[in-house]
Amino acid sequence: MTLALVDDVLAQGVRLSAVCQRLGVSARTVQRWRRPETAEDGRCGPRQQPANRLTDAERRRLLAVANCEEFRDLSPQQIVPTLADRGQYVASESSFYRVLREAKQLAHRGKAKPRAARARAEHVASRPGQVWSWDISYLRGPIRGAFFYLYLVVDLFSRRIMGWDVHGEESMDLSSALIRSTCQENKVDPAGLVLHSDNGGPMKGSTMLATLQWLGIIPSFSRPRVSDDNPFSEALFRTLKYRPCFPDKPFNSLEDARAWVARFVAWYNGQHRHSGIRFVTPDERHFGREEAVLARRHALYERARQRHPARWTRATRNWTPAGPVRLNPLVATGKENG
Repeated sequence: MTLALVDDVLAQGVRLSAVCQRLGVSARTVQRWRRPETAEDGRCGPRQQPANRLTDAERRRLLAVANCEEFRDLSPQQIVPTLADRGQYVASESSFYRVLREAKQLAHRGKAKPRAARARAEHVASRPGQVWSWDISYLRGPIRGAFFYLYLVVDLFSRRIMGWDVHGEESMDLSSALIRSTCQENKVDPAGLVLHSDNGGPMKGSTMLATLQWLGIIPSFSRPRVSDDNPFSEALFRTLKYRPCFPDKPFNSLEDARAWVARFVAWYNGQHRHSGIRFVTPDERHFGREEAVLARRHALYERARQRHPARWTRATRNWTPAGPVRLNPLVATGKENG
């Protein structure tokens, strides 16, 4: 059917390269589609077998040795030296690998289960209070090498900072206390709430996990040793530390650090227009005011277009609400953290 459509378009004078570009295939692929199923592969391969190849009898002996009770759970790396210690030479290590690979006996020779690819759990936030993300970041203290620790909890749907605190240490007890107080202060029912974090000690400590279980919160952890383990919290920390007013020098005390973070949270929630949510503030999206804000912007752009229609060759800017937010999307949809 695809070839019939291609032939119709080519008959109208469209170039094959343009058709292939639209289909997302190469011209060689279209040529291969046209070949009859009975056509033989014309590619040149080896025309004769190597003179030093293993004989059929040697291959059978190699497989018998590799599958005997003593060696059936071992790799060729272990089989070959063991045979050499006994004064036996069956074949080289590479020959063992090649023959076992051709016989489909190379992988999972031991009792270990085959490696299974597990998809990351996807979480979708279609309203506030469904998925939160939290993390801990360093703030320089007055003593060289000593730091304050900033705890931040953000709602993925609205990007609003729901809870925060600054302490002099990393602790699972302090983490669990922050989560409890954040739910209480924001009057959020924690049952069913997804809380995402990385694999740090305060995130996976026994006290923290017990608190989440008691509250009914579903813990979500990133994959270990990956660079994008907690993208929403990391993007928030980057915004915080790249603010023009972020101190160039260390904080003098814990109270100074808390006072600065309090001013930042007030600005971020109430004034910062977030690129990931159509440049409305987190408070506007969290409390349901974004539709009115975006509707006013859309009306403004439509009036500007009516005054000067020649200046608008396309539709006006997209001022519709951003929609649901996905954590660990199954299909890459572009920039998620804004």
